[in-house]
Amino acid sequence: MNSEMMEALQALAVDRGISPEALFAALADALESAYKRMPGAEDFSWVTIDSETMEIRVFAQKLDEEGEVIGEEFEVTPDNFGRIAATTARQVMGQRIREAERDLKYEEYAGREGDIVTGLIQQTDARYTLLDLGRVEALLPQAEQVPFERPEANTRLKAYIVEVRKTSKGPQIVVSRTHPGLIKRLFELEVPEIADGVVEIRSCAREPGHRTKIAVGSNDPQVDPVGACVGARGARVRMVVNELRGEKIDIVPFSEDPADFVMKALSPAKVNEVLIDEETGTATVIVPDYQLSLAIGKEGQNARLAARMTGWRVDIKSETQVAEEAAFAATDWAEGEWVLDEETGENVWKAADGGQDVLAGDYGGAAEVEQSEEAETKAVTEPEVEAEVESDTEVAVEASDEEVSTEETSTEETEEQ
Repeated sequence: MNSEMMEALQALAVDRGISPEALFAALADALESAYKRMPGAEDFSWVTIDSETMEIRVFAQKLDEEGEVIGEEFEVTPDNFGRIAATTARQVMGQRIREAERDLKYEEYAGREGDIVTGLIQQTDARYTLLDLGRVEALLPQAEQVPFERPEANTRLKAYIVEVRKTSKGPQIVVSRTHPGLIKRLFELEVPEIADGVVEIRSCAREPGHRTKIAVGSNDPQVDPVGACVGARGARVRMVVNELRGEKIDIVPFSEDPADFVMKALSPAKVNEVLIDEETGTATVIVPDYQLSLAIGKEGQNARLAARMTGWRVDIKSETQVAEEAAFAATDWAEGEWVLDEETGENVWKAADGGQDVLAGDYGGAAEVEQSEEAETKAVTEPEVEAEVESDTEVAVEASDEEVSTEETSTEETEEQ
């Protein structure tokens, strides 16, 4: 009988993926609970099981009125546990086995926040998508899903683990498809140089489903970080793009020089000059007129991502705008104010000392720069486009009315590696 029980426990351990020691402990707890249900059972008792012979023995000790242990331990093993004891043992042991399975599953994923997993989509609704990871299931909440991405049942999906919770029903694993960490992990899978630590992703900014910018650096001067990530004919980056369902990815080299880094971050736009103001944390970017729309990007996307990736407040200006501002600053203006001429509809500078009136058009749009006090206040306190940096600091990407009204060109680019 003992050999049969040993074989049964070993088979159960293999089937459930639980160590035999854990099963022995569960069995001992079950038998102890069964014993204490028997009439005349000792209050302070415990069960021991010999793992080699499967001999089961029950020991006990007496307690005084205050509950303190007195005397030596003695054996109280019943001749037969009986039908009720056996039933109780089966129930308790089943419960212990389920608890051991839950603990084992939790330990498998505990501490794996930041890892990437591949799951099979089981079902999806308005709240979440359920992924089958094999022995456990993972939740992909609606807030962590890429907009317009429609998960299909029975298809495989890679996701980023953001949280592992221990619950009474087992581990609850929350995964994400929008986390920037997913980009880094996907590149680790496709680029051996990143997995080996030769190439590092130094910074990442992402608008899920649309575009991602990453800055990469190399710890080996013989290795080109951008080329390593792109791969031969774009093979490596293409695998990442396919996994992200066509999300565009810009890969730029990281630079310790802030001006150079901002310039590269605005790729594919060509930049003439970057002026860094460390006191305000602002990077003023000067671009050719024909590159203004490309630098800002569709709905400010390119500038917004560049600001997030670099951590600088990015202010993009065209050469024409810079020239107009310089001309305005060089003009010796008398005290006065801008007044709208009701007949011509033009802004006219009315000098306080009664001097000659000046039309705004005579000074290359100076009136557009010298707005009313209310407009100036709004332009300073309400930047047109704001973006959050990963370090939780805020940066703003500013564009003048002239910049925004400029006809935008498409920022879609082909891989040029």
